[in-house]
Amino acid sequence: MTESLADAIARAGGALPLLRNAQARPTIFPVTAEFSNWRSEQQSWRESVALLDQSHHMTDLFVSGSDALRLLRDVGVNSFASFPVDRAKQFIAVNHEGYLIGDAILFHLDDDVFDLVGHQMVIDWLQFHGETGGFDVTFERDGNSIVRAGDPKLYRYELQGPNALALMEKVTGAPVPDTKFFHMATFDLDGVVVRSLRHGMAGQPGFELFGPWSEGDRVRDALLRAGEDFDLVRVGAKAYSSANLESAWVPSPMPAIFSGRDTERYRAWLPATSAGSLAGSLASDRLEDYYVTPYDLGYGRSVAFDHDFIGRAALEELAADPPRQKVTLVWNADDVAAAQRSLLEPGLPAKYIDFPKARYGLYQVDRVLVDGRDVGISHDAGYITNEHVFASLASVESASAAPGTEVVVVWGEAPNSRKPAVEPHRQVEIRATVEPAPYSRFARESYRR
Repeated sequence: MTESLADAIARAGGALPLLRNAQARPTIFPVTAEFSNWRSEQQSWRESVALLDQSHHMTDLFVSGSDALRLLRDVGVNSFASFPVDRAKQFIAVNHEGYLIGDAILFHLDDDVFDLVGHQMVIDWLQFHGETGGFDVTFERDGNSIVRAGDPKLYRYELQGPNALALMEKVTGAPVPDTKFFHMATFDLDGVVVRSLRHGMAGQPGFELFGPWSEGDRVRDALLRAGEDFDLVRVGAKAYSSANLESAWVPSPMPAIFSGRDTERYRAWLPATSAGSLAGSLASDRLEDYYVTPYDLGYGRSVAFDHDFIGRAALEELAADPPRQKVTLVWNADDVAAAQRSLLEPGLPAKYIDFPKARYGLYQVDRVLVDGRDVGISHDAGYITNEHVFASLASVESASAAPGTEVVVVWGEAPNSRKPAVEPHRQVEIRATVEPAPYSRFARESYRR
C-alpha cells in the first residue's frame, strides 16, 4: 500500500523534518543536459531562436465533464467569466488561509475539456477536490517521464527568441496570424496539424507547439530543418531550468498543504512521494513562514473576486495592502566568488553554488536580511548569461522592495540536512541588490505584447 503524506509526516515527527531531510532529488528535467553548452543555449533565446523540449518534465491533467469549469472556478483564484476554447491562462490556487498551493498553465482544448500542465502541486490539489467534492468530472493523468511508464500523450515544443516568428512562417509556409498572448492557433506543419500557444517563457517572443506524441518526431525534425536558416539552437535541461530567472516566474514555492483548514484530508489522500523537499537557510519552526501568497509572487492581477473560491476571504483581506512584493536580487559578484573559492581553501567550505541553477531542494527558501533583520525569502537562484549576473527571485517586504536596496542573502543550511544534494558546509552571507522582476528590461516591457 502506498504511504500517504500524513503517515510520512507522522513517521518523521513533523512536516519540516520530513521535508528538510527528504531523499527526493531536486527537480529533474529528463532531457539532454546540454546540446552545446548552457551559456550559448541561454543566449539563443535572446539573440536568435531556441528550441526547447517540454514533453518530459511536466504533468498533464486532462479534466473533462459537465462540472469541469465549475471545479476550476471553485478551486482557482482566476476569473472564468470569459474563457473560451483556444485560450489558456496561468491557473492559481490557494488554501483557505490564502497561502499559495501552486500554479500551472490551463489550456481550454474543447467544450468541457481542459488540460492543466505543470508541476504536480496544484494538479494534485485540483484532482483531490474533483474526486472528493461531488463534481461530475473525469480525470486523465499523464505524469512526467520520471514516473510514467511509456511515452507521453503529447509532444510539447517551445520556440523562443527574435527569430521565432520568421521560423514559424517558413516552416508553415504561411503568415502567422496575429495571435494574442495566451491565445491558441492551429497550423499545418509538414502535413500534420499543430496547435500553438502564443506566449514568451523567457520574456521573448514564443510559441508552444503541441500535438499527439506519434507526430512529435516529424514536427521536431521539420523545425530543425527550417531552423538552419535562423540560427536555431536546441536547448538542454541546464539552460531550460534557468529560463524562469529572466521571466521572473518562481516554479516551485512551498505549497501550503502542511497546515491550515481542511488540509488534513488532503494529506491523507496525497501519496508521500508528492511531498517534495525543502532547502535553504530559513530555519523557522512555523510552517507559515515558508509559504507565500499570490501577491508575494506578483500574481495579484490574476486574483478575481467575481466568484467564490477556496481562500477568497483571506485574499480579500490581503488585497488592500499586500505585505510583500516579488523582486530580483542581484548577488554581489565578489561574495559569490568568495563562496566558490572556499571550496579551494582549507577548512569547511560554503555550500556549493551550482551553475546555472543553484537550487538544491524542490522548495528553495533562503533568508533575506536588511541590517540583520529578516525582510523576506529568496527562491530560485542562478546565473543569467544574457545579463552577466548571478541572481535570485525573492519575496520581500514592501519597505525593502525599492530598486537599489541593499540586502543580504544567507546561503547554506545550519544545521546541515541529510538531503542527497547537501554536503558538509557552513552558512555564508552574500550581499545583494534589489532590482525589478523581471530583471531584463525587454521581458518587463514586452512579455505580454
